[in-house]
Amino acid sequence: MPDFLINALLAGLALAVVAGPLGSFVVWRRMAYFGDTLSHAALLGLALGLALEISPTLAVTFGCLLLAVLLVSLQQRLTLASDTLLGILAPTTLALGLVLLSFMSNVRIDLMGYLFGDLLAVSNNDLLWIIGGSLLALFALVLLWRPLLAITVHEELARVEGLPVDALRMALMLLIAIVIAVAMKIVGVLLITSLLIIPAAAAQRHARTPEQMALTASLLGLLAVCGGLALSWFKDTPAGPSIVVCAACSFILSLALPRRSR
Repeated sequence: MPDFLINALLAGLALAVVAGPLGSFVVWRRMAYFGDTLSHAALLGLALGLALEISPTLAVTFGCLLLAVLLVSLQQRLTLASDTLLGILAPTTLALGLVLLSFMSNVRIDLMGYLFGDLLAVSNNDLLWIIGGSLLALFALVLLWRPLLAITVHEELARVEGLPVDALRMALMLLIAIVIAVAMKIVGVLLITSLLIIPAAAAQRHARTPEQMALTASLLGLLAVCGGLALSWFKDTPAGPSIVVCAACSFILSLALPRRSR
């Protein structure tokens, strides 16, 4: 097996493992639009990184983290509905990123790769960054699983029980930002949230416990990565979109199967 395909497979599998439980929280808390806004901000972080001549990966991660903090702060201070605020920031950050890139005529980048992913171009350094970010997010999720589950099931009751609800909510936002930043190389800005949401949505229909849903979502993500890479290798299709198509197939299959009672 070629080295670039091994790197692509390892990177995709690392992301799929953490995307399962994290995507479950995104589905439970109905945060799909939040994830979409962060993914659009990733392109703005990339443009700023290139303009300031710093590592694009580091710039994207910092940009996503900064926007996550900004979103939480604005949601607490403004009277705008959350979906309205996200609807403003998502296209604005994407447009700003594209405008900034248009001014940098001396910089050559594969814009299609950043928009739709370029998994087969994952280098050894990219692989280390993706695995490191995924392990960090997974470790934090394991530590915070019960408190995050508590504020997801009943936020007011969790507050009465003394849990730091605001801090936990911020931690979840930051974990989503980290995963989106490391996933940008795999499925691209426009397809990142699909890898978080589709496997979790497919698993939700048949899982009886939160833990079962998270594990099933991870498994479906792993299958989507393997299937997407196989399709890309044998049929010469783009890797990122192929992974999303395989994930969508798993969701369609879950609709066809009888739903398990909880």
